[in-house]
Amino acid sequence: MATATATPTPKVNRIGLPILEYRGGKSTLCAGCGHNAISERIIDALYEMGVEPERVMKMSGIGCSSKSPAYFLSRSHSFNSVHGRMAAVSTGAVLANQQLLTLGVSGDGDTASIGTGGFVHLMRRNLPMIYIIENNGVYGLTKGQFSATADIGSKLKTGVINDLPPIDTCSLAIQLGATFVGRSFSGDKKQLLAMLKAAIAHKGTVLLDVISPCVTFNDHEGSTKSYKFMQEKDEPINEVGFVPSFEEIDVDYDSGEIRDITMHDGSSLRLRKLHEDFDPTDKINSVRTLMESHEKGEVLTGVFYIETGKPTFIDLLNIVDEPLGQQLESATKPTREIFDKLMNNLK
Repeated sequence: MATATATPTPKVNRIGLPILEYRGGKSTLCAGCGHNAISERIIDALYEMGVEPERVMKMSGIGCSSKSPAYFLSRSHSFNSVHGRMAAVSTGAVLANQQLLTLGVSGDGDTASIGTGGFVHLMRRNLPMIYIIENNGVYGLTKGQFSATADIGSKLKTGVINDLPPIDTCSLAIQLGATFVGRSFSGDKKQLLAMLKAAIAHKGTVLLDVISPCVTFNDHEGSTKSYKFMQEKDEPINEVGFVPSFEEIDVDYDSGEIRDITMHDGSSLRLRKLHEDFDPTDKINSVRTLMESHEKGEVLTGVFYIETGKPTFIDLLNIVDEPLGQQLESATKPTREIFDKLMNNLK
């Protein structure tokens, strides 16, 4: 008599969900696209942090990058805005419902060209949101023209050389007021996962610029966003390890100066300095370090700046905790007396 084989119980996270519940549809991006690796790390981070899929709001714009939200968290809320308007739409969505974790995925074209205005104002407001730029330096959907983040001297497949300076979204975000700014590489699984987990724990605007090579239009000799270039030029600014407050983990790490930063949920972001004079809480030094790296032709990765005490846009506006759409009409509709007073003040 044959013995029935027991079905193994799938591994679950701290809220009892298997990783399958964090996945989305099958990717339609090019095989080997760095964007797919980023989606995988997002899945891993949300699973390991025990975030409820229904408590996440996915936002995107237009471009190859903005297709990514379809490939993770099929159970969450999602909105695909028009080109360059993810920041503006996200701002309205967060103000309407601050109880959801807002995670936006944009591209270098969607952010640094048509969407620059919205990006600038989102950064300066310190909106509680994770803003991920999948940065490949080209417009992948329109045959690979240079984007605004393409480096000087980078070459297209057609042989055209870029002679315009790039927009560094990390430097811009730090100067404008974002409170968690970093850069990673889609092929660096350990670093990117740690940064994403720390971003989930942060309260404020998180800007993660992820270099993500385009295997179709920007992975050739001469490109400064290719896999080969990143492997040769990537200089990690710090070693990142994230220790969740709800889980005890013993971490072995090399000797060197350690900086522990307590996050809003009690978690700890652990940085190991590789540059002796680098301080991720020093805004001026962070911007200077990034500018110096550009002069040297280096691509720095790691957490460049973090500030945990700054009020968010929600705090400044003193918005109620409950979603605005769930408020009673009596709480949102002004009385006749209030309306009359408002109109009189405008005379």
